[in-house]
Amino acid sequence: MKKFSSLARLFAGIGLVAMHLTAPASAATPAAPPARPTIVLVHGAFAESASWNDVVRDLRARSFPVVAAANPLRGVKSDADYVAAIVASIPGPVVLVGHSYGGSVISAAAAGKPNVRALVFVAAFAPEVGESAADLYGKFPGSTLGPTLAPPVVLPDGSKDLYILQDKFGQQFAADVQPALAHLMAVSQRPITESALAEAAPAAAWKTVPSWFIYGDRDKNIPPAALAFMAERAKSKKTVAVKGASHVVMISRPKLVSRLIAEAAQAAGTAEPAKAQP
Repeated sequence: MKKFSSLARLFAGIGLVAMHLTAPASAATPAAPPARPTIVLVHGAFAESASWNDVVRDLRARSFPVVAAANPLRGVKSDADYVAAIVASIPGPVVLVGHSYGGSVISAAAAGKPNVRALVFVAAFAPEVGESAADLYGKFPGSTLGPTLAPPVVLPDGSKDLYILQDKFGQQFAADVQPALAHLMAVSQRPITESALAEAAPAAAWKTVPSWFIYGDRDKNIPPAALAFMAERAKSKKTVAVKGASHVVMISRPKLVSRLIAEAAQAAGTAEPAKAQP
C-alpha cells in the first residue's frame, strides 16, 4: 500500500510538471508583435514594375514584405480586379501604393478589401467615383503630356495604345533623372490604352481607407495643383510636396517615398479594418 501511495505521489508530481510545461506561452510571455503589412506597389502608365526598384530595396531593408505588381494598363476596372486578386492572396494587412494612373487602380482595388489598411498615392490620381484620369488632367492647367505622345498604336480589337515619344520622354516624364536612366525608361516604357485614361472610376476607397500623398512640384504629367487638390479632398494623413521633383519621384527621390510608405505601414499595423463604402 505504501508503495502504491509513493507511486501515486510520483505520478501526480509528473502531471503537475507536465501541466506547467505545456501551459500556453502567452500566459508566461508577452504576445508576439503583429506581422508587418505587405506593401503592394502598382506602377502607372509609361512605367513598369522596375520603376520601384530603389523603393523596394529600402522597404526590404526595413523588413517589409513587398510585391511590385505588373499593372496591365488596359482599363481601370480590369486592372483593379487584377490587383485586387493579388491583395486577396496575401494574408494579413496590406498597404497599397500607386503611382500616376496606378492611383486610380489602387483606389478601386481596395474597395471591399478589409485587409487593405492604407493607401499611398505617389504622384497619383485619386479619382472620385465616376471621375476619370482625363477629367483630372483637365481640371487644372499645367500638364504638357499631350504634345509628347506618339501616334497611337491601333490594336487588333480597335483599341489604341499610347506611348511617350522616346526623344521627349526624359524632359516630360523624368526631368530630374540621369539622362542615361531616363533613356532606358523611355525604351522600356509600357503603354496604356487610350480608353483607360478616359474610364470612370468605379470606386473611391480613399473615402474610407486612410491615405498618404507624395508628389513633385515640377510634375509635368499631372499638374501639382491637381495633386494637391486630390490630397486635400482625400483628407490625406500626410502630404509631401517634393521640391524640384518630376513625375517619377519614386525614382529620383526613392528614400522620401519609402519613408512615407513606412509611416503609412506603421499606422496600418495598428489600424482597424476600414468599413465598406455605402
